Amino acid sequence: MKSVRVEYCGEWFDVDESEGMSIGRESDLIIDDNPFLHRRFLQIFPEHGLWWLGNTGNQLSATVTDESGHVQAWLAPGARLPIVFEQLHVLFSAGSTTYDFTIHADLDYYASASTFMERGGATTVEPIPLTSGQRLLIIALCENALRQRTAGRSEIPTSSEAAKRIGWTLTAFNRKLDNVCDKFDRAGVGGLRGGRGNLATHRRSRLVEYAISTRLVTADDLVLLDRAALAAEEDE
Repeated sequence: MKSVRVEYCGEWFDVDESEGMSIGRESDLIIDDNPFLHRRFLQIFPEHGLWWLGNTGNQLSATVTDESGHVQAWLAPGARLPIVFEQLHVLFSAGSTTYDFTIHADLDYYASASTFMERGGATTVEPIPLTSGQRLLIIALCENALRQRTAGRSEIPTSSEAAKRIGWTLTAFNRKLDNVCDKFDRAGVGGLRGGRGNLATHRRSRLVEYAISTRLVTADDLVLLDRAALAAEEDE
């Protein structure tokens, strides 16, 4: 059976081939002492000749993507999925903090393609279109994660902090955040629908997870944020 290793905050951890590895606040791999994080949140374990990633928590979910960002899964409590790629990137949020780590396997069973081919009249999967303002909002929320040099942890700014960063009023920011979340929800991205059970913090966290994991925004986009902040200062 192929070996599996986990990379977190620049450190490497070997997964035991017989017992697997638990990940959380009080686990084999201790992510953080964040009280919002489950003691045992995720589990990497062998079964039926495959390695699996399971969510053993009861509240938090994780976003899992391949190295390219083209294959994505939302791992809800109680769910599990086989590790079939050479690299899997795992992102999740606990409170206002986002964490990410990478699972490395010796061999991959499947290779993800960078393009989708049209066959038999099927249409190519297109990215979700964004206005310049919507893109700027997402970059502002993802800034701390994008500025990280290695996978680890980053704080998600509050709506007021992100609005101030790009020179918007809080009302304008929240209105555009609603529009962005509605657009992604209609496109089938889970966890962004508003309502009594979905707090603003959870929606921001989920939006950051999706944007980072799918490479919707990258560190190259930070220049747009700096330009917007400079323009806001000049207008004052």
